[in-house]
Amino acid sequence: MTRAKPSGFGIENLPKIARGAGSYLYDDTGKRYLDGSGGPAVFSLGHAHPEVNAAISAQLDAIAYGYRYLFTSTPLEELTAALRRVTGGGFKDVVYGGDGSEAVESALKVALQHFAARGLMKKRHFIARQRSWHGDTLGALSISGFAARRRAFEGSLLDVSFVSAANAYRLPEGCTAATLVEHLARELEQRILAVGPDSVAAFVFEPIVGAAGGVVPAPPGYAAAVQAICRKHDVLMIADEVMCGAGRSGTWCALEHDGVVPDILAIAKGLAGGYIPLGATLIGAAVAAPIMSEHGAYMTGHTFSGHTAACAAGLAVQKIIERDGLLERIRTTGASFQSALRAALADFDEVGDVRGRGFFVGVELVRSRATREPFEAERGLSFDIGRRAFADGLICYPCSGNVDGSRGDTIILAPPYNASDAELEEIIAKLAAATAAALAA
Repeated sequence: MTRAKPSGFGIENLPKIARGAGSYLYDDTGKRYLDGSGGPAVFSLGHAHPEVNAAISAQLDAIAYGYRYLFTSTPLEELTAALRRVTGGGFKDVVYGGDGSEAVESALKVALQHFAARGLMKKRHFIARQRSWHGDTLGALSISGFAARRRAFEGSLLDVSFVSAANAYRLPEGCTAATLVEHLARELEQRILAVGPDSVAAFVFEPIVGAAGGVVPAPPGYAAAVQAICRKHDVLMIADEVMCGAGRSGTWCALEHDGVVPDILAIAKGLAGGYIPLGATLIGAAVAAPIMSEHGAYMTGHTFSGHTAACAAGLAVQKIIERDGLLERIRTTGASFQSALRAALADFDEVGDVRGRGFFVGVELVRSRATREPFEAERGLSFDIGRRAFADGLICYPCSGNVDGSRGDTIILAPPYNASDAELEEIIAKLAAATAAALAA
């Protein structure tokens, strides 16, 4: 039976969480765990940050939640202004939700509504990539190239076209590193033409693939190349930065590194740092204009959209990240963290690739570096390493199936942005020990 979530632990035997402090969590027996993956790349400021807790408490004392479609609020307005600013002014509107799946679902709906407002009702089709993960709602799941998580729901998903993953470590057949971007852009254009430009609404991708690929940054030039193809054929470009965005990669938007602004951007996870669930869909002015002109509002949103206390949490998290210069710390320390991790794992021939950007790092495990052949799925190597690390007090994020949907083992590390140098060293040492133990077994 395929696990629904890549934790590697049966939910019947989980320890009971008691408290958190900074980069550490404690169970009810007092055992301490270093949060080396920020849970699933969520905890941007660690746990129990006193300023964030104080901001939430103050908001709760005033009012926990004012229904978004009756009231605005100061936290919502200030967070919206902050998001517009940190994304460089490239977005006009923000639609809030509870998590990344909702943010992606709203992105799909906004794209469809955009073309409906323009009278282009045939543009209903989405194109996404293999080895991608976009969320648990049926729409977000439909655009996810993650076989294990789709299998139980096949037959009820949207009809979506998939193109190749943008993975420089595992090149498409007949492709070289030098021709990869050209190959992928051509493949996307061919797929748009095959479906029909008058039928394609949007292309959806993760600038740095998370769970489905094990932290795979797109190659240089890729984002600009696919954006040019999308604009040529009146196809919207949706960037899913739920896992890689909100500063995780060292720039607030992961695509800032590529000099590209998407038409629609989905964010969550690090936005409110896990203090209260919060996601957001950011919408460019050109996408918004026909919707506002024709419909007057976005036809997406939920009961708890723009939850007041959640916005207060997100605003507090973002203020601290900016005040404390944490994005600059990620840019500088992230490179040395990755180098130290690579050095610590260098003696293991089974460690094929250490990659990523900032505090978002993936380790891919293979039979040998020379062949890059994955282990058989039954071995469950990434989960074995994850269990051993967890027993030793390190939380990492094991994933499987990154090669062909079944085989492939990766480990994700995504520490809090304010993790200390000593904590980063502890993450590396404990992951290396768990890797050695699992490979020896």
